[in-house]
Amino acid sequence: MKILLLDIETAPNLVHVWGLWNQNVGINQIMDSGYVLCWAAKWYGNDTIHFDSVYKSKPKRMLERIYDMLEEADAVIHYNGTKFDIPTLNKEFLLHGMTPPAPYKQIDLLRTARTNFRFPSNKLDYIAQSLGLGKKVKHIGHELWIRCMNNDDEAWQMMEDYNKQDVVLLEKVYEKLKCWVKGHPNHGVYDGGVCCTNCGGTNYQRRGWSYTQANKYQRFACNDCGTWFRGAKNNLFDEPKRFVAVS
Repeated sequence: MKILLLDIETAPNLVHVWGLWNQNVGINQIMDSGYVLCWAAKWYGNDTIHFDSVYKSKPKRMLERIYDMLEEADAVIHYNGTKFDIPTLNKEFLLHGMTPPAPYKQIDLLRTARTNFRFPSNKLDYIAQSLGLGKKVKHIGHELWIRCMNNDDEAWQMMEDYNKQDVVLLEKVYEKLKCWVKGHPNHGVYDGGVCCTNCGGTNYQRRGWSYTQANKYQRFACNDCGTWFRGAKNNLFDEPKRFVAVS
């Protein structure tokens, strides 16, 4: 299975308002819509981090590069990407006359964190630090985005470092949360063979039974990543031909 880790950074919407608190902004007050400033991405298990921006490339060429990577991906890992990164990219693809990329599965680690745990904060930076995995690159705040929009060389180097580090953290957090991901694309289906649904490992053991309303299935635990899964058919004696996640 080919898995892509992805993070984008965007410019803010520019609007006219008459106050700072509790504003109701009409569409006629929108002077300029936000857009993708840059993106960073890497293939899971590969050290190379890809990056492009409106500073390095023309906007459409920048979008075409990440579009091509999405076309290759079986699954995309992101953090709040279901609501932010992917819809934002899709909007940009549409505005630039591009068709949808080939379908891919999404693994949103923010959903995994919210569903399974109760951390004081679900921000990527907090989760990563809590797990001892490092932290985000410190930056100068909102001013960094403004300076990048004004093509400041130093600011763009800071933005690139910041964006790339987010993808590095994303991969580290994925390694820790992988066994907690519900609905993870099944490695056995994509890669073939009998293996752990979430990591593709073959070092697993029989661990009790999984029950549905109608059937009983042999249950397994992965010794590599800790994922629980079961046989795809209720054959209690033979080695399963394929596994599915335990619901």
